[in-house]
Amino acid sequence: MGRKYIGAVPVPSQASTIGSLPKCPTGIQGLDEVTAGGLPRGRSTLLCGSAGSGKTLLAMEFIVRGAVDYNEPGVFMSFEETAQDLTANVAPLGFDLERLAKKKKIFIDHVQIDRSHIEETGEYDLEALFIRLSDAIDTTGAKRVVLDSVEALFSGLSNLAILRSELRRLFQWLKDKGVTAVITGEQGDGSLTRHGLEEYISDCVILLDHRVTDQMSTRRLRIVKYRGSAHGTNEFPFLVGKHGISVLPITSVALEHTVSSERISTGIKRLDTMLGSKGFYRGTTMLVSGTGGTGKSSLAVHFVDATCRRGERCLYFALEESASQIIRNMRSIGIDLDRWKKKGLLQFYCSRPTTHGLETLLLQMHDLIIQFEPQVVIMDPASAFTLVGNPTEINLMLTRFLDFLKARKVTTLLTTLTSGSMPLAATESGISSIVDTWLILREIESNGERNRGIYILKSRGMAHSNQIHEFLITDRGIDVLDVYAGSAGVLSGTARLTQEAKDKAENRVRELEIQRKRRELKRRRKELDENIESLKRRFEAETEQLESFLEEEASRSRILTDDRRQMGRMRRADVLSPARKDTRSQKSPEN
Repeated sequence: MGRKYIGAVPVPSQASTIGSLPKCPTGIQGLDEVTAGGLPRGRSTLLCGSAGSGKTLLAMEFIVRGAVDYNEPGVFMSFEETAQDLTANVAPLGFDLERLAKKKKIFIDHVQIDRSHIEETGEYDLEALFIRLSDAIDTTGAKRVVLDSVEALFSGLSNLAILRSELRRLFQWLKDKGVTAVITGEQGDGSLTRHGLEEYISDCVILLDHRVTDQMSTRRLRIVKYRGSAHGTNEFPFLVGKHGISVLPITSVALEHTVSSERISTGIKRLDTMLGSKGFYRGTTMLVSGTGGTGKSSLAVHFVDATCRRGERCLYFALEESASQIIRNMRSIGIDLDRWKKKGLLQFYCSRPTTHGLETLLLQMHDLIIQFEPQVVIMDPASAFTLVGNPTEINLMLTRFLDFLKARKVTTLLTTLTSGSMPLAATESGISSIVDTWLILREIESNGERNRGIYILKSRGMAHSNQIHEFLITDRGIDVLDVYAGSAGVLSGTARLTQEAKDKAENRVRELEIQRKRRELKRRRKELDENIESLKRRFEAETEQLESFLEEEASRSRILTDDRRQMGRMRRADVLSPARKDTRSQKSPEN
């Protein structure tokens, strides 16, 4: 029979020592946590409580767990129920007493005490019982002993002095034998037991209580005293499940669970962007709160879909709707959960808390998580527990549950319903302070309509958006919109659409004006180019005329020169060449 763990610290597999006091682990889920390792080894523990509180069952599981898990044979001596009745009673829990008896792991002895057959004629002692018990211990090599119950053993005695003396002798005899003993006793009127002595001579006293409050049945366990050892002093809920007793500590023994830096998608791309562009941290706890109809379940289902797409397992605790109803409803937003269910990646657990109560439901959740081993757990909605408990009880239950999940590195998303009258930073279950990321979905009412907004109130260990984003639930899922601010603030719904249309119209007018200005500029540039071209043609024409004039003048000048020469020759003028003039000038001084 494998053991399960409910907190961050596993139950020790062997006897541990706290200081100088050796401990005997019970193997009972959660009990070794609150007793800091188990019952006092080699000493007696009194297990007291009213009828139906679970004394016999806890004592029997102590014997069975010792034989199976710790190789410590045990003797169970009953003064009320026969061996056959005990075997039949615990068989549904998976305890096969007949098989263990055949292997000489346990020895069950029924001692019948009928007061009508007892006659006090002299001094009475338990010598015959000691002999019978000693033989059973020696035969099996027992390390653990249970006597159930001490009232039945002394029911035939009316002499209180002898009874008290024999009680002391019984406890001392068990201590001398070196066995770890559990003795059950009925709760008395104004005392823990009917005789009022057992609680004083026992080294450890555990009180079991079965109460009914507001028509809900709950069991509680409290360690009244534990000599030489630290122990839990609160009342701890305990349950009788299909695997035996489960004690539920208030929180884990220590906040020492490891953390991961890996980020996983929310299933909504724009929401991932709001969370530093990467999504949630793996192994953390997320809370999605909001009033009715804001889309909490739809957001949770996106996370489920993203989980299954990664090939990871998801366990969905639906506390208000059936699985078929959730699957049908989510098809309307384009998410098919049925395929993940058929592939074995998604498992639903659908039950109203009023069916079982807080502790029973918590135990069932623990069992499912251990069996299915999911990477992601969804609880929708956690506020459903307000029907079966007060805020303190719910807070304690959810704290234990979240500690258990964190110890297993399970990423958890809870939804919770809030009312409009509640403060912003509060939830009915009071767990907002222990979650890592808190998303708030809210109604945005304006212009006679109701729209949806989302923002991140906190997200430990990451930078995140501080803006309120409007989001739409469409046939393709949740669509987170950009923040749109107008002159009067952030707009949503038709006000947003109206403002967007107005802005688009204004942008269109501006675009048209820009286009007109560009056409005007183009026209002016064209005119300029044409003017430049006209001036250029005029300049070229004038240049051509001027060059023609200059050429004509040059031609006229040459003609005039030629005419003069021609006229000089006709007049026979002595026109000397420059060479000839030079020769004449050189001869003139001699003449």
